[in-house]
Amino acid sequence: MRLEGKTAIITGGANGIGLEAVKLFTKEGANVALVDFNEEAGRLREQELQLDQVTFFQADVSNRESVDAMVQSVVAEFGGIDILVNNAGITKDATLKKMSVEDFQKVIDVNLTGVFHSTQAALPFMLEKGKGKIINTSSVAGVGGNIGQSNYSAAKAGVIGLTKTWAKELGKKGINVNAVAPGYIETDMVNTIPDMLLMQIKMITSSPRLGKPSDIANAYLFLASDESDFINGHVLNVDGGMMK
Repeated sequence: MRLEGKTAIITGGANGIGLEAVKLFTKEGANVALVDFNEEAGRLREQELQLDQVTFFQADVSNRESVDAMVQSVVAEFGGIDILVNNAGITKDATLKKMSVEDFQKVIDVNLTGVFHSTQAALPFMLEKGKGKIINTSSVAGVGGNIGQSNYSAAKAGVIGLTKTWAKELGKKGINVNAVAPGYIETDMVNTIPDMLLMQIKMITSSPRLGKPSDIANAYLFLASDESDFINGHVLNVDGGMMK
C-alpha cells in the first residue's frame, strides 16, 4: 500500500493510461480524484469502479476557472492534495503545411497550458504540507519530434521544460516534479495509426511490442511513491527502448 492515506488528482482519468493509473493508485491505498473533461465517461467510470476512494470531478484543464473549481472541490472532498498526475492530453495531427492555427493552439492549450493550470492550482496545498509529488506526462514526440505532430511535439517538449524548471523551484520545498515520456501505447489514440506504420514502430523498438497502459501507470506509481523521494527533474522514457 505505497500510497495509503494520500490523495491523488489524475487528469484525463476516464480512459486509457489515466484510467489504468486510477485503478492502480486506489489499489495502492490512495484516494483518487478522477478528473476528465468528458463528464459522461467520467461518471460511467466512477459507477463501474464502485470504490469509495474514487470520486469523479469534471474539469477542462485548458480553462483556469474550471481547474480552480475542481481543485477546491477535491480539497473539500478529501482534505488535501499529495499527488498530481498531469495526464490529460489530446492530438490534432497534421503536417506543418496543413495544420490550422486553431488545431495548433488547442493542443497547446490542453497539453501544455493545462499542465500549468493544474499544477499552479494544486501547489498551495502541497506547500502547506511541505511535501508533494507532481508527475507530468510528456512523450517520445517531445523528446525527438514526430512527423505530423508540430503541436503535440511542441507541447510535450514544453512539458519537459516545465518539469525541469519546477523541480529546481520546488525541490527545496519538499515537492518532487518528474515527467514520464511514453512511447507508443495501446490506447484509442494509437489505434488510429495505420497497421503498416505500427509494424515499423515495433521494428525500431528494442522490446518488439507496443506499450500497455499499465506500463505507464506503473511509472506514475513509482514517481508518486516515497520510493522516488530522491528523484527530481527527471524525464523517464517508457518506450520499450525506442529513444536510445
